[in-house]
Amino acid sequence: MRDTALHIGLLRLSALGDVCMVVPVIRTLQQAMPGARITWIISRPAYDLVEGLEGVEFVVIKKPSNPFDYLSLWWRMRHHRFDVLLCMQAALRANLIYPFLRAKRKIGFDKVRARDGQQFFTNQSITFNNPQQREHLMDSFLGFTRAMDINAPVIDWRLPITNLDRGWVKAILPAGNGDLIVVNPAASKAERNWPAERYTEVLNRLYQRGVRIVFTGGGSDVEKQFINQIKADTTDDITDLSGQTSPKQLAALIEAADCLIAPDTGPVHLAAAVGTPVIGLYAVAPTWLSGPYLSREHCVDHYNDAVKKYLKKDPASVPWGTRVHDKRAMSLIEVHEVVSRVVSVLEGARHGEAQYTAKEINAGDDDD
Repeated sequence: MRDTALHIGLLRLSALGDVCMVVPVIRTLQQAMPGARITWIISRPAYDLVEGLEGVEFVVIKKPSNPFDYLSLWWRMRHHRFDVLLCMQAALRANLIYPFLRAKRKIGFDKVRARDGQQFFTNQSITFNNPQQREHLMDSFLGFTRAMDINAPVIDWRLPITNLDRGWVKAILPAGNGDLIVVNPAASKAERNWPAERYTEVLNRLYQRGVRIVFTGGGSDVEKQFINQIKADTTDDITDLSGQTSPKQLAALIEAADCLIAPDTGPVHLAAAVGTPVIGLYAVAPTWLSGPYLSREHCVDHYNDAVKKYLKKDPASVPWGTRVHDKRAMSLIEVHEVVSRVVSVLEGARHGEAQYTAKEINAGDDDD
């Protein structure tokens, strides 16, 4: 019989999309081991998304940047003794945290997915569940539960979005009854961005259908400039909320939308969590790796074409996680492909086609 009284530590500091994909890992652990104590070591603003997740103790830290930060973390965590530590972040700054955390088992990524020498800081690793190694990032995270002999994943988010967050969305939305489309045009890496002029053309075509458009994104000067470039030639006003939403407000906004248009970036995974269809724009990475977990069928995916054209390789032979680091890759996505996906989603919703399980799960989750 599985010991349900374990103290399980989990380290995933960022980013929003990855943190969102970790939530089903928490749900899976709670379902299989209801007596387990779960402590999640996390940083802001990621914590601001999952604050209030039931049954989880959070230790909020800043990402260490010098030896003093690591020593402070050790002092803070010195009384914690984990039976199992899930080392779910493989980057140098995170890897250097693991020696300061006490655990009998430290489970990390396998050699294919580990980075920056993580294998030297752990004593066990996850394995691929798919023999062809074509696993989604969220399936990789669920590999940590398989390493604990839990083989029944629980694909359940129920993000702790509050009535205050949903009320803020209702107050801020543009007037009208048209379909609501959230556009998050900028990714953290510019190579994942679709050309601004193509966004403009898509939006101008959609405006002819009477839709309401809301922009989201970070508040950096680069993102603002990119969004302003898109807005400059649109034929109607756009509600621009970039840099103005908290993580939970962003999740609530996407939850209220009829669809999201975005490249490979965090809001894609928020949309999967709240059950909103995603028209994802993919060429640098494939949707089977980092697309929205429950609505990849609506995405435009030219990854295979990009691998052939710019890497000169067979897509079936490239290693897991291979990206096409070429700024021309996203130009393979055509305007008509995106417009047709959006229209298909909106028409499907209008005719009452089934929505996603995540939307049903979140229905009625109105905790203050």
